[in-house]
Amino acid sequence: MSLASRLPYDHAYAGGYPGIGSQPLPTDADAIDYLTRMATADGAGVETGVATAVDAFFRDTKASGVFDALKACCILAGARTLAGALVPVVGTAPTNLPVANGFVEGDYTRGGATPGLAGDGTSYLDSGYAYPAALQNDCHISTFVTERPSVGLLAGYGDSLGSGTLIGMALCRVYNINTATFYPSDTTSVGLRAANRGNSASFVYRRASANETASIASTSVTHLNMAVFARQRNTLTPDSITNATIAFYSIGTALSLEDLDTAVTNLITAIGEAL
Repeated sequence: MSLASRLPYDHAYAGGYPGIGSQPLPTDADAIDYLTRMATADGAGVETGVATAVDAFFRDTKASGVFDALKACCILAGARTLAGALVPVVGTAPTNLPVANGFVEGDYTRGGATPGLAGDGTSYLDSGYAYPAALQNDCHISTFVTERPSVGLLAGYGDSLGSGTLIGMALCRVYNINTATFYPSDTTSVGLRAANRGNSASFVYRRASANETASIASTSVTHLNMAVFARQRNTLTPDSITNATIAFYSIGTALSLEDLDTAVTNLITAIGEAL
């Protein structure tokens, strides 16, 4: 790996050294804005290799139409600090909870084979995003798992008695709270775990790089902020807090799970290679 690729992306020589060679730099305006906000939180810009991985993610999701569907999203890898990792790609910044005992710096791994924020069974994020009622049949939720959980829900909201979430995520399985059904029974694979609803009759879930469809009708719900690393309850008390390691999450409108999977997998792989 070249020395230039290890420099902060905004360093004078990040693009290479005169007479020796050059390397790409971020060009997407939204990616540069995100990287600038991350640098403020981190106290320094990330390495050029990380920055160009982020830039490619922005460009790829825009080209595929995925970017506009992201309403709340964080890349929980690459940033130098936990504060930097919690800078949102879009939407508001998540709240690290519980206030007195949430995630700490030691829970965060920025690169390597299993980057991400490691759940501890007590800490979770309030995404700050609640689905509007109009999006009952136009929504998605995703997490990118690098270490599978043994307990808890990856993300979601709703009431355990059946009046609640359209879809949640549990033990690397999609969970339909209204029927207490898991889709599918898969607790071993990692990567993107996501669900997408584009109509009232069924939703698509993705695991192990493949889509499957559940013919489960949507229902009206109480619209609460989505939690990550847990499920937000109608009582405003989270439950089923997970110990998974998650390197990315997104919440928003319907999108192509295949395109999202490709973009996020490439992002996390490229960050690992850069670090």
